[in-house]
Amino acid sequence: MTYLAQVRQLIECSFTPMACECTVSPDGSLMVRIYDRDSGRVDLVVTGIAFDKLKSHEAVVTLIEELRDELTSISMSSVLGQPLPSQA
Repeated sequence: MTYLAQVRQLIECSFTPMACECTVSPDGSLMVRIYDRDSGRVDLVVTGIAFDKLKSHEAVVTLIEELRDELTSISMSSVLGQPLPSQA
């Protein structure tokens, strides 16, 4: 298994029970899409993640934590009735 496949698997498995897809863009960057497995509702899409910055396990874990923080922030904004950053 290549390092890219390992990184993708680690990221995708980190958001269970939600679904997560990690794809490689033509420029070599990663796109992460986290969504509800049952409804298909997309909760977070992040593009342009530089794969060359994910050379260590710690860097991948840091990315996962940042993605979780962003999901939490979006969830809290939604619960509080505040507009999401993309809606401001």
